[in-house]
Amino acid sequence: ALQENLDRKLFGQHLVNKVVVKAVKGFLNNTNAKKPLALSLHGWTGTGKNFVSKIVAESIYKRGLQSKYVHQFVATLHFPHAHSINLYKDQLQSWIRGNVSICPRSLFIFDEMDKMHAGLIDSIKPFLDYYELLDGVSYRQAIFIFLSNAGAEKITEVALDFWRNGRSREDIQLTDIQNALSVSVFNNKNSGFWHSTLIDRNLIDYFVPFLPLEYKHVKMCVRVEIESRGYAVDEDILTRIADEMTYFPREERIYSDKGCKTVDAKLDYYYD
Repeated sequence: ALQENLDRKLFGQHLVNKVVVKAVKGFLNNTNAKKPLALSLHGWTGTGKNFVSKIVAESIYKRGLQSKYVHQFVATLHFPHAHSINLYKDQLQSWIRGNVSICPRSLFIFDEMDKMHAGLIDSIKPFLDYYELLDGVSYRQAIFIFLSNAGAEKITEVALDFWRNGRSREDIQLTDIQNALSVSVFNNKNSGFWHSTLIDRNLIDYFVPFLPLEYKHVKMCVRVEIESRGYAVDEDILTRIADEMTYFPREERIYSDKGCKTVDAKLDYYYD
């Protein structure tokens, strides 16, 4: 189901498709995992990070994101104040310990990692490490997914280099991006991963790059959204919506600066 959903609903992200399916499937099939699975998803807004975490949740739990074993944290909502960081650290440890005690196969999703206060996420380091038990609790079956815009510039840089050299985006390999991405995130002062021990100690299993979306991918998003609403696809409206998006860099205008983020709202306008 995970593979099918990504093939059908996620566009322009061959690396994500390959890495996420391989990582999640391998982890779920491993009866003797040495640590929890930790995936860090990076890229511009609208490229599919939230969407992929939703699909992962749906492929593991019957109720998907609504499952009581799936826990979502949004930095600006749950951890808004810098002066309360020590309180947040205690709360976070307590939430994770309590939930994994109830269900070892718990999923934790941390959104807006680029807006999280530096140092806060390091409080969960013991849970991601190679311990068999911590205070009688094993965290080895848990899954942690981090979502962040940090590193998006580096990903775009690699994608643009390929485009300018006449090479297909599908030729981009994880090895072309992953190391530069992890270093970029580690050294980004505006990221919750700034100088994080999670990166320093290699506790993040995969840094997953979401490539910026091109015009053709935006059209694919529009088409799927129209069909999901039960309407016949009007090619004229489809093209009009894709044309209304803004694209970057300014000269080449290759990538949508909001990805597929505003497709939903634009369809409301045309199909209301």
